[in-house]
Amino acid sequence: MNTSLVPVILAGGKGERFWPLSRRSRPKQFLCLDGSGRSLLQATADRLLDLAGGWENLWVITSAPIAEGAREQLPELPESNLLIEPEGRDTAPAVAWATLEVAKRHGEEAVVGFFPADPWIGDVAGFCKTLTAAAELAAKESAIVTLGISPAYPSTGYGYIEQGEAKGDFGGLAAYSVNRFTEKPDEATARQFIDTGRYSWNSGIFVFRASTVLSELAVHAPGILEPLQAKGKEAYSQLEKKSIDYALMEKTQLACVIPADFGWDDLGDWNALERLQGDVKNVELARHVGLETQGCIIHSSDDNEIVATIGLEDVVVVRDRNVTLVVPKNRTQDIKLLLKLLQDDPQLKELL
Repeated sequence: MNTSLVPVILAGGKGERFWPLSRRSRPKQFLCLDGSGRSLLQATADRLLDLAGGWENLWVITSAPIAEGAREQLPELPESNLLIEPEGRDTAPAVAWATLEVAKRHGEEAVVGFFPADPWIGDVAGFCKTLTAAAELAAKESAIVTLGISPAYPSTGYGYIEQGEAKGDFGGLAAYSVNRFTEKPDEATARQFIDTGRYSWNSGIFVFRASTVLSELAVHAPGILEPLQAKGKEAYSQLEKKSIDYALMEKTQLACVIPADFGWDDLGDWNALERLQGDVKNVELARHVGLETQGCIIHSSDDNEIVATIGLEDVVVVRDRNVTLVVPKNRTQDIKLLLKLLQDDPQLKELL
């Protein structure tokens, strides 16, 4: 792979739906959730290193409160390759600022890839093959390429990408222009999308030449790009909080998608652990004694503790330090609402 591919890991997220294991000082990307012994951030860096050609070409962008944690997680990463946002403004400012910084060092014709820090990838070889194809498409066609994940079920929690005109074969994989992006449809609409065979889940992975995205941001998001060009990260306080999907991908005519299937899961909440474990009676990441308990996810951070359950079904039980969470599996999305209650209570904010 040409080392002009410069991977940038987006590592500023909070991972709120994995609370209480994921907290402000130890967000989801710092956790090991698959039993590998490597955190999600470390695993993401591991599979990108060969594509980058070494640590000197791998970048990470994170937020100020967890920057020291990122350093501890990735001690091999050069300090100059760690970009620290003074405040979180969603992914559009992060992509714009990181692209400007990468272009300064590697040139505007460098192919840049942006990667969430915390997905699970089952087939690393397939993942790398797809990225090679995406980099080729981005370089040859001045395209902004996203990787589309073959949908396994009608999820209402993911964005969907509709493929349009065929763009040809790149690295043995078919590529298409993007007709439209749809954010988190209802189940009936998601089922209709899947039935057409033209839709993929949005992986949040983007590959492009730096010059291509900077030109498109100048047209579609000048309020984000121009302050960053003028003042760098000192401009953050005046930037609009907006995702790269809304700021650019839904507006540009250069978006392309490569449908892929490399065992991806975004690990969005506790239910993801059940998908990784497969067909088991309970997901047990604790010393668990259960009577008439099934379909449950049990987690404890203390190996000396025993979690005992009776008569539970389809429930998540998480014990971490000074917090125990008990929630039905179909209500895990509401963890974020619970955290708002904690945020508003001065005596409970320390639990975040």
